[in-house]
Amino acid sequence: MKLLYFAWLRAKLGKGSEELAPPPSVTTVGGLLDWLETLGPAYKAVLADRRVVRVAVNLEYVGPEHPVAPGDEVALFPPVTGG
Repeated sequence: MKLLYFAWLRAKLGKGSEELAPPPSVTTVGGLLDWLETLGPAYKAVLADRRVVRVAVNLEYVGPEHPVAPGDEVALFPPVTGG
């Protein structure tokens, strides 16, 4: 699974992307975020307030119940406003 991080998430994690293989029990966006928090203090800090983290799976905005699969591209970013 390819994960992409944008804006302050990228800065706090120190990377813009990474390839990860979550355990088979991770089947939803919410489960993925729960699992990411276990990877270390930087991940836990970034995901501490999930109200300020948006997620897209394969270029589509999704909620925590959306399914994820090993070949997906998952992007995490702060809320975006238009002008």
